[in-house]
Amino acid sequence: MVKNYELRRRIGAWLAAAWLVSVLAQPVAVADEYMLDAATTAALDKAIAGEHRSEANKARDVYRQPKETLEFFGFRSDMTVVEIWPGGGWYTEILAPALKDNGKLYAAQYSVNPSFAYQRRYLGEFLLKLGEAPDVYRNVEITTLDFPYHLAVVPAGSADMVLTFRNAHNWVNPGYGNQAAALSFKVMFDALKPGGVLGIVDHRWPDPASEDPNAENGYVSEDRVIALATAAGFEFVARSDLHRNAKDTHEHKEGVWTLPPSLALGDEDKDKYLAIGESDRMTLKFVRPTE
Repeated sequence: MVKNYELRRRIGAWLAAAWLVSVLAQPVAVADEYMLDAATTAALDKAIAGEHRSEANKARDVYRQPKETLEFFGFRSDMTVVEIWPGGGWYTEILAPALKDNGKLYAAQYSVNPSFAYQRRYLGEFLLKLGEAPDVYRNVEITTLDFPYHLAVVPAGSADMVLTFRNAHNWVNPGYGNQAAALSFKVMFDALKPGGVLGIVDHRWPDPASEDPNAENGYVSEDRVIALATAAGFEFVARSDLHRNAKDTHEHKEGVWTLPPSLALGDEDKDKYLAIGESDRMTLKFVRPTE
């Protein structure tokens, strides 16, 4: 009897463990429920394959997975979307043509008198990009997000979706102002309709206890971003592993910019960093409550 009891106990424990592993292995339900509709699929496929995109930018699709990312966030081609700090416009190349016929894209760009030189450079490149392909970008409306005065990026409560890619780590850096992070999330909250979605992708620092509070290395923890979003009123919906990169050690001489596409060290250990690929990134989805 003891042996049979012990055998049953072990089998029961094994089955319980197997069940737990199977549950944990399942994707977050909210992330798996949304499927792109036919019109959105066609619009995104056309935009991603478009001739207006350079081969260098298309080569980054393997890391950034734009179609899968936008599907996770619940993107539709008939939405009003705000892209916060689009920089040189890598994602704008996809969002603008995908939304051109049935939706609306606002690009909340840097100020013409920004805090950092790179912002002026990216703003110039962005405006040039839009000017060189007017048919692709004809409906993009450019607004300004600059702290602390230029905060009305769209009419309040008008957006279905706000997206920001690799910007949250900037907002926690004091160089952008001590209130930049809180203001940014408030701006994004105010822009959205009740039920609207905020999608964030950024360089992930794996341990909140050891992250640089100023994010000088370009990394920020998921916990910190979630705390900032929820403090602004957002509800956290789901995370995705689309942009996880186990090869990224997070410890690099020039921070995240050591990795491609920046390759801040030039030819020094270039093959090593190319083999790692782009940074380990978080992909987080939030919603403005319906109140």
